Amino acid sequence: MLDDFLTRAILAGVMVAVVAGPLGAFVVWRRMAYFGDTVSHSALLGVALGFLLGLNLNLLVTLVCVAVAVILVFLQRRQELASDTLLGILAHSALSLGLVAVAFVEGLRVDLMAYLFGDILAVSRGDLLAIAIGGLLALVLLLSLWRPLLAITVHEELARVEGVPVLPVRLGLMLLIALVIASAMQVVGVLLITSLMIIPAATARRFARTPEQMALFAAGFGVLAVLAGIWGSFAHDTPTGPSIVVAAMLAFVVLNFLPGGIRWRGPKAS
Repeated sequence: MLDDFLTRAILAGVMVAVVAGPLGAFVVWRRMAYFGDTVSHSALLGVALGFLLGLNLNLLVTLVCVAVAVILVFLQRRQELASDTLLGILAHSALSLGLVAVAFVEGLRVDLMAYLFGDILAVSRGDLLAIAIGGLLALVLLLSLWRPLLAITVHEELARVEGVPVLPVRLGLMLLIALVIASAMQVVGVLLITSLMIIPAATARRFARTPEQMALFAAGFGVLAVLAGIWGSFAHDTPTGPSIVVAAMLAFVVLNFLPGGIRWRGPKAS
């Protein structure tokens, strides 16, 4: 019989992986890895504001991540700075602001390692409920935006001509990334959540023939990484969040160098 805390950890990790995998497919296709890092780094600023204002941390993390995502979208449209420069500035600025803000919370001792690298074994029933609600909402939004997202991924200008509302769809994708980051913060931490989106999706890309297959395979590889990481953490007394990412990385390396495979590159314009 599994201990109660271990059961909660497995359920939390599996739920996050099921959502992060399909979303990670779009992150990979649209080459948004650095964007995901920038939004995830801003999550620590949300944590600091939550402590300063005495409000729910998950709510503040979600709001800050969404705000940063919206700011990024509109600043990229102005094209005054290269995207990678803009992302670098915002990523490190948001992370540093969060660290500095935490220092101003008087009388508070914060375990920053838990927020930076996750503490999945400390997931409570309330955390599990929040992850379930956030994950379900993200899945519903992703399903509703699936076709428009594919259209702008294949060819954004053609999608615009065909009547797809490109900017709202892009903002919807940013909202999804923010929701998943807020939900997954306690599982693998703000510094590693992008890995849980990207690595399973990159692993699945080799074996999938369609976008839908890649989304499902990415979720499956993410679940396997969670289970293997938690097992490895217990077997070798290693930090659980990083162990999950290491498990995902090992799967990518092993499967990427297996002979054969389909090597599908992503959705293509017809």
